[in-house]
Amino acid sequence: MASAGGETPVRVLGLRASPFVIRVLIALKLKGVEYEFLQEQIGKKSELLLASNPVHKKVPVLLHNGKPICESLNIIQYVDEVWSSGAPAILPADPYARATQRFWADYSDSKIIGAIQVLMGFKEGSKDEAASQIATALEHLDNALAFVESGQGKEHGNFGGDVIGYLDIALGSYVGWLRALEKITGNGILDEAKFPRLVGWADRFLEHEAVVDVMPRTDELVEYHATFPLLRAGASSSQ
Repeated sequence: MASAGGETPVRVLGLRASPFVIRVLIALKLKGVEYEFLQEQIGKKSELLLASNPVHKKVPVLLHNGKPICESLNIIQYVDEVWSSGAPAILPADPYARATQRFWADYSDSKIIGAIQVLMGFKEGSKDEAASQIATALEHLDNALAFVESGQGKEHGNFGGDVIGYLDIALGSYVGWLRALEKITGNGILDEAKFPRLVGWADRFLEHEAVVDVMPRTDELVEYHATFPLLRAGASSSQ
């Protein structure tokens, strides 16, 4: 269904490989929202992106009836609030659970993405320190999932309970890159012996119907990594 101006009411500006863009697409899929995906070019930011996010000039950007919403976690909350009927809530109603999921989502962003970029060679830094940082973060998140499951009185759940929630989307957006990193480096990252709950959760997450058509395959991300040095610097980065 098009708007009065002939545009699709919901459009997403992004890069397919970006975990932050993946988050937005999963949220829209969970809510059953139809959207148009507008792929940005590496190294060349579109006029629409620059006009829609003039402050950070980054993807993803959600355009809803022409109005831009920026930053992935902010967009997820927007999607949850706007399309609140007829689909499961992404953010929990309970204030404590809501605050807890936001805390862990922020923690994941602060500890994981930068370390992945270092290990991938996308940015400079100590690879040993980056690997250690990811391992520590995954340990904390594995323990957090154990706490959630104990509160639910069951195993094999999600951070959001019976449904994929805010933290599932935030952390799950990194799973594809973590799997690709294992293939590139030959080292186990999501090690089942170390993080049994988290590995099981990641496998279930990747199989979810809202994720399978959105998450790039591991080989795609490995290929992206291999061709990245050939791409122009100054890619449309994400947040």
